[in-house]
Amino acid sequence: MTQVLQSLELKKKVLEETDLFVLDLDGTFYLGNDILDGALDFLEAVKRSGKRYIFFTNNSSTTSELYIEKLAKMNCHITRDMIMTSGDVMIRFLKSTRPGKSVYLLGTPELEKSFRDEGIDLFTSERDEKAAMTHAECGSIPDIVVVAFDKTLNFEKLSNACVYIMQGAEFLATHLDINCPVKGGFIPDCGAICAAIELSTKVSPRFVGKPFKETVDMIVEATGVDKSRIAFVGDRIYTDVATGVNNGARGILVLTGETKLSEVPDSKVQPDVIFDSIKEMGELL
Repeated sequence: MTQVLQSLELKKKVLEETDLFVLDLDGTFYLGNDILDGALDFLEAVKRSGKRYIFFTNNSSTTSELYIEKLAKMNCHITRDMIMTSGDVMIRFLKSTRPGKSVYLLGTPELEKSFRDEGIDLFTSERDEKAAMTHAECGSIPDIVVVAFDKTLNFEKLSNACVYIMQGAEFLATHLDINCPVKGGFIPDCGAICAAIELSTKVSPRFVGKPFKETVDMIVEATGVDKSRIAFVGDRIYTDVATGVNNGARGILVLTGETKLSEVPDSKVQPDVIFDSIKEMGELL
């Protein structure tokens, strides 16, 4: 269909010139709770070739520690330095560029704990003497509103975020994914929550997860690998592949998740190479 799909030599070249594979999780390494065929074999092939891999997911509804536990149940045992989330990128971004700023977080309790553990100043109702009133009613606002994939979202959180942003709080978000795939369909993800807030406030958020530069910067800093030797592997062109293609790394598309081969020619972002799965990558590596 395309030269990039047909050329075995190109596939091998990209694999040979990659020192670090940044792997997406759902749709790339596993589907739901089921590991994909050949996924563990690919990791072994990476090790044998003297290369490295880490996992990166835009899903900010949970923590890296919980992903480590999930992967262990699939017989994939990794350490904390081998996985990152868009929530981790946001924490790094806040600590390095917004130190000491107060943050109103639309996130799960797990993500809230991660922020607190890293010393982020979370803006909560405990600061108000009138605890029964919302912040909007009390008149105090945070410096920043951070929106993540909040599975505990309610109307009070949503309306507070809108009011704070309209009153001048900076609008940041972990990632732009609109839907999260689940068994039987999809549920609204961070991008959908941001769209509601943006429609209300007329303010657009700044994203930091895939496919944005902040994600690449964090990975380069954490691993010491030059971005020209890094390949982002995933099933979504607009996040996984675009992270590499748009930021001086490589973008590898696998066809085990969201993106269908028929969609590739019309995409503004073109993968450096396309594989049926990471099983095929492991076999060629």
